[in-house]
Amino acid sequence: MQPTQNYRACANRYDAADILYRRCGKSGVLLPKVSLGFWHNFGGDDSYARCREIAHYAFDHGITHFDLANNYGPPPGSAEETLGRLLRDDFAPYRDELFIATKAGYDMWPGPYGNWGSRKYLMSSLDQSLKRMGIEYVDLFYSHRYDPNTPLEETLQAMVDVVKQGKALYLGISRWPLEALKFACQYLKERDCPLLIYQGRLNLIDRAPQDQGILDYCAEQGIGFISFSPLAQGLLTDRYINGIPADSRMAKEHFLKHSALTPELLDNLKAWNMEAAAQGKTLAEEALAWILRQKGVTSVLVGASSAAQLEKNMQCVYDC
Repeated sequence: MQPTQNYRACANRYDAADILYRRCGKSGVLLPKVSLGFWHNFGGDDSYARCREIAHYAFDHGITHFDLANNYGPPPGSAEETLGRLLRDDFAPYRDELFIATKAGYDMWPGPYGNWGSRKYLMSSLDQSLKRMGIEYVDLFYSHRYDPNTPLEETLQAMVDVVKQGKALYLGISRWPLEALKFACQYLKERDCPLLIYQGRLNLIDRAPQDQGILDYCAEQGIGFISFSPLAQGLLTDRYINGIPADSRMAKEHFLKHSALTPELLDNLKAWNMEAAAQGKTLAEEALAWILRQKGVTSVLVGASSAAQLEKNMQCVYDC
């Protein structure tokens, strides 16, 4: 399936809206149960034609939420540049139908102001992100990680101010500890910029947001929750059931290490795979559906190396 030069979105992309979308906490925002992440496969080193094909498939099937960060690539920043190109080539007429998120928190440029949570870094980073994407605002701006050395008031006030400046419509935080989340929730609420969403890693292998009380707190406070790495970077697929493929992330020791595949985990993967197969599903489909069945979860954030892979992942929306 090759993208057309003059892209027109599928006319019936919202026909299954009742199945595809969930309200994000107690906000007015509806997000697709499956959102598209640009962490991998959308950088400057990737095929633009393939990026375009994936983005077309996503939007044509109701995925309106594209999740980015300043450092996504590689090289850092190039995923946002890819989205900017996609907007110019295809999605400019549909900008108001898209929910675009970006983040700042990890290493982006050298020196003391190129990461973490200072006002200097967050505001400079968002300005750069907007230029790379060629847009005036993002729908959602995240603090990408908790900064233990910067006062929370400084980080949060900078986020409030980008909303007041019209550079972001909503605010989110990612991977903050529970007590910092509680502080952020109260601080932002008092300044009329309520926290929209929390992004954390939740999957069958890593259930920290549940164990730490984060998911329960978000549900109580009307904050949405979106799970990143819902397939544990490919572990929760059938890819590693019979060994480590030579072309896999684990084989390259990039982000996913050999040590992650313990004998105990391999036994669990095989058992989960058999349970899914007994229901006529893949392990990936059942792993995504499991997350969406958890109380308080709004969406799962999936990556995709092809439109066909995204199509398979989307099947989970019918199981929850």
